[in-house]
Amino acid sequence: MAYERIISFLSALGLTDAGEAPLLALTVENVLHRIQNETGAQPPFPAGLENIADSMAAGEYLRTRKAAGQLTLEGVDLDAAVKQLQEGDTSVTFAAGEGSQTPEQRLDGLIDALLGRARELSRYRRLVW
Repeated sequence: MAYERIISFLSALGLTDAGEAPLLALTVENVLHRIQNETGAQPPFPAGLENIADSMAAGEYLRTRKAAGQLTLEGVDLDAAVKQLQEGDTSVTFAAGEGSQTPEQRLDGLIDALLGRARELSRYRRLVW
């Protein structure tokens, strides 16, 4: 697994501080151990497994930062879009799921897609004694 590819991918999404975050190293190690436990494969991994590992590490990192409230992507507003605001008795309605997705819903979709690549691990399973 190449840290440079993961950092480049996260940077392309607008996350500029990924390379300095100790959480990324921890996330990468956790993903590597998960892959080893599920497949029995030992590093160096085949190229296809490397790509899956990179995607899973990026998705896990994004999900962890989002859950901790530490995710800020340049140019992306993760607040839910307001559909209606009423001042008398203060009523706010959010436009979630109203035709187009909010940026947060699109981010959740991206994270799910990245983490969903774990289904591809079965191709690389080996029998472990």
